[in-house]
Amino acid sequence: MSSVQELQDKVAHLESELQRYKNAGVREKIDKMSAEVVDSNPYSRLMALQRMGIVTDYERIRGKSVAIVGVGGVGSVTADMLTRCGVGKLILFDYDKVELANMNRLFYTPDQAGLSKVEAAARTLSFINPDVEILTNNYNITLVEEFDRFMGTINTGGMDGKSPVDLVLSCVDNFEARMAINTACNELNLNWYESGVSENAVSGHIQFIRPGETACFACAPPLIVAENIDEKTLKRDGVCAASLPTTMGIVAGMLVQNTLKYLLGFGEASDYLGYSALNDFFPKITLRPNQTCDDRFCVQRQQEFALKPKPEAPQETEQSDEPLHEDNEFGIELVSESVEVKAPEKSNQGLKFAYESGDKHSEPHSQSQSASDDVSLEDLMAQMKTM
Repeated sequence: MSSVQELQDKVAHLESELQRYKNAGVREKIDKMSAEVVDSNPYSRLMALQRMGIVTDYERIRGKSVAIVGVGGVGSVTADMLTRCGVGKLILFDYDKVELANMNRLFYTPDQAGLSKVEAAARTLSFINPDVEILTNNYNITLVEEFDRFMGTINTGGMDGKSPVDLVLSCVDNFEARMAINTACNELNLNWYESGVSENAVSGHIQFIRPGETACFACAPPLIVAENIDEKTLKRDGVCAASLPTTMGIVAGMLVQNTLKYLLGFGEASDYLGYSALNDFFPKITLRPNQTCDDRFCVQRQQEFALKPKPEAPQETEQSDEPLHEDNEFGIELVSESVEVKAPEKSNQGLKFAYESGDKHSEPHSQSQSASDDVSLEDLMAQMKTM
């Protein structure tokens, strides 16, 4: 048995060394391609956003650190997209393993079954873009003994290893984990995006939570949290949540799109954006914080935000009645664009009306109109009997 174990260890070592050499070769090619921003460089398509004036400096994405909690249907695709966008650092959190049931995802492959999700994700992402620094954390953040570890990681997970991460993305599928992320981000005053897909797999949402400025997850909690119910007791035997790679891909796309807008400062990052697949409906709202929130750090952040100076609204300039240009060298005149539409004249050439228009029957000299005004009810009934 020992000899078999030794052979397996040698094979695993050789495989890891082979993968390392492959990654080194890919890294060398990417470094060479990055030196020349041309259309043949796949990453230059992202840099084109800068040349087109959408983004001021796209290279700033390489200096950003993002934590993704939950590397399932939404989280794995989110990590894939951010890796292809060239984010500087990804910190992955999950404690689950890859199963054959996860093959409906847009990310995992059957040969990865049995691996931890963070390990399988790190292998794939490192091959896609070796320039991205990927850190894996294979533990349950909802456990008391692991929560402080989670807080410490996101609080020092910046590119320098000392500052906090630039953004936390929640891609978990249970309320307990969402509440743990909410508690940590409120205490550390970190912005984060919450996301989710419904159990019937035909709707989803993303929610941008800025402590003190917008509602946190505990400000308007679901009934299961508000009533302090253990969600584990609500699971039904033989009933499993539905899963569609299309819905998960759409929600992940909305999440990454708004993440890029927030990190690179272009466009407007949505506070809440929903998606309903049944009628392709995308509701967009802003949720304000609850002043009586149960999370004391949320209330504290609200008080801090209230003391911040508000940006001044732009002052409206008074419009002058004087003409902008005194001289009119070219004789330009302003005329009204509204044109009086005249009724088309009636023509009898080749046309025959089946009946007269209604306005003719309403003229005062109409016999029927004048008769109905003076005839009594008895006379009208007598006339109808003779018809």
